[in-house]
Amino acid sequence: MAYAEEKLSEEKVFKDPVHRYVHVRDRVIWDLIGTKEFQRLRRIKQLGTTYLTFHGAEHSRFNHSLGVYEIIRRIVDDVFEGRPDWNHDERLLSLCAALLHDLGHGPFSHSFEKVFGLDHEQFTQAIILGATEVNAVLQKVDPDFPKNVAEVIAKTYKNKLVVSLISSQIDADRMDYLQRDAYYTGVSYGHFDMERILRVMRPREDQVVIKKSGMHAVEDYIMSRYQMYWQVYFHPVTRSAEVILTKILHRAKALHEQYYSFKSHPIHFYSLFESEITLEDYLKLDESVILYYFQMWQDEDDPILSDLCRRFVNRNLFKYVEFDPAKEYRKVVELSSLFQKAEIDPDYYLVVDSSSDLPYDFYRPGEEEERLPIGLLMKNGDIHELSRESEIVDAISGKRRTDHKLYFPVDVLYDHRSKRNIKKQIREMLDLKD
Repeated sequence: MAYAEEKLSEEKVFKDPVHRYVHVRDRVIWDLIGTKEFQRLRRIKQLGTTYLTFHGAEHSRFNHSLGVYEIIRRIVDDVFEGRPDWNHDERLLSLCAALLHDLGHGPFSHSFEKVFGLDHEQFTQAIILGATEVNAVLQKVDPDFPKNVAEVIAKTYKNKLVVSLISSQIDADRMDYLQRDAYYTGVSYGHFDMERILRVMRPREDQVVIKKSGMHAVEDYIMSRYQMYWQVYFHPVTRSAEVILTKILHRAKALHEQYYSFKSHPIHFYSLFESEITLEDYLKLDESVILYYFQMWQDEDDPILSDLCRRFVNRNLFKYVEFDPAKEYRKVVELSSLFQKAEIDPDYYLVVDSSSDLPYDFYRPGEEEERLPIGLLMKNGDIHELSRESEIVDAISGKRRTDHKLYFPVDVLYDHRSKRNIKKQIREMLDLKD
């Protein structure tokens, strides 16, 4: 039997709190799960620093990836199989792309990427196409199979229907992380009727569409996504932790460039600092490595690095005030000057952080990024864009919400051992109570 068609002698299952069970019958999928590159995802949290806000948010990229695979398995095996616009030959490709879509995430993913100018999607493709255990498994299917999987994840694969299963405005990735993140954070916002959505999904030539009868379930899904972004993903305490994490990495990089002699030499960071990171170096990084350095750097001689690491490790985070950059940009300039006079480095201790989200949109000619709309399949076979039929979705379509906050170490501003008068001025400008 060809490797691509090989089944396990007995179905394997993973007990899962969101989907009850994740079912694996394909030998290829089982072998991919066993690779060291996929097992690395156990050591990378799905929600980065969110565990410092919601203490249950300790789940990993590993169990999210299994969840996305399980949703795709149910779609292609239970919903799409036998339908005229679905090609069974794309089944294994869809399952593999679902399982591997987050393979290239680094520790504390998005903060890490910003500081070092990395792109996890590029690393995902590099792992799939490089000299890795994952690539060796995929090569056994077909020499071109790794390239096809990488193209699905990069959204360049010729069959756009397969791409839309993994990456669209109603895809398996979002459907899993909304429910999974809601479960582990303990909030109710991310719950929606996924069973209903899966039942009314239909394959079309270039995208997944939803039967009109399932419109209300899709409305619920979109509103769940909106609430999760503002109540969980953009939570100001989580953002504070990310600000400190980012500043630690910036400080370590700056010290390296100044030939600072670390007590705990950041050997895992050297190639990052020099912008020469290899795939082998990257795969050695996970959150246990990063947290080890943060733990050790608490004892560094550099006061900024040691203070920031102590704050992160012991959850002594920055406080924040609401901030409107359009009206208060001069305020930041004045505050920065006062921070310097108070001998508090504003580059590390006065930070404007912005969060922005677009809950739903459709393609608008002339815009840089095309957003494939959610299509509703009408009874007569026509496909209508969702916001044309839903007043709820129409009300939020194309409306980007942006939030700005100003972060600072409030304990330092109340430390009266030095620069008392200047700190009092700062507190007054920030409208802090004495």
